[in-house]
Amino acid sequence: MDKVLDSPATAVGDIPDGAVLAVGGFGLCGIPSTLIGALMSAGTTGLRVVSNNCGVDDWGLGLLLRAGRISRMTSSYVGENKEFARQYLAGELEVELTPQGTLAERLRAGGAGIPAFFTPAGVGTQVEEGGLPWRYAADGSVTLASPPKEVREFGGRRYLLEEAITADFALVRAEVADRHGNCAFHAAARNFNPLCATAARITLVEADRIVEPGELNPDAVHLPGVYVDRVVAADPEDRRIERRTVRPALQEV
Repeated sequence: MDKVLDSPATAVGDIPDGAVLAVGGFGLCGIPSTLIGALMSAGTTGLRVVSNNCGVDDWGLGLLLRAGRISRMTSSYVGENKEFARQYLAGELEVELTPQGTLAERLRAGGAGIPAFFTPAGVGTQVEEGGLPWRYAADGSVTLASPPKEVREFGGRRYLLEEAITADFALVRAEVADRHGNCAFHAAARNFNPLCATAARITLVEADRIVEPGELNPDAVHLPGVYVDRVVAADPEDRRIERRTVRPALQEV
């Protein structure tokens, strides 16, 4: 089955207002910026997004956030996004902060059909006890807080029950995809992308390069096409570096 569509706009065209999205990437590494741009143009709003972070103020998910299109974030990291922090503290955005490994495992469990699991992360903290602010009021009071989590003991150690995450749609960026949806990711871009893809009911992939079936070595496939519904070409110019670090120029002697 050829899953390649002619445009990102076509790929995101049926994402409704209020949809739950699982969005791959970390910071600006491996983010589906072409599909995010198409969502911006589509005007889709009220989105409930699961992603490690929310991009930066003027790129990635930060574009949707700044435009007021995101109503809820499930993340592990506020990162470099000042608008994310401002909206959260002003009561404009609901935020469920989750330990990063727990977030990854909640997505993996959702894709594997496992409804919940026990983890030691967060034991003895507000993650266990509840009361983490999910939404503030304009006056700074907490209007919605996290609930306490079920605790069980295994082998003399306490663990928290965490529920799996599933999504309506996943937005994913791959280095290479074939027309059947088989994908390979480059280096650190393999972070949350496969997890998001498997956790969603409908998965959209943008790829730097689209190849014919059979061109991808089966051993190089990180995400089988069975998890992918739509493939589009990524904008080759749609890349940014979040924080550039270089060595000082060498002084000639």
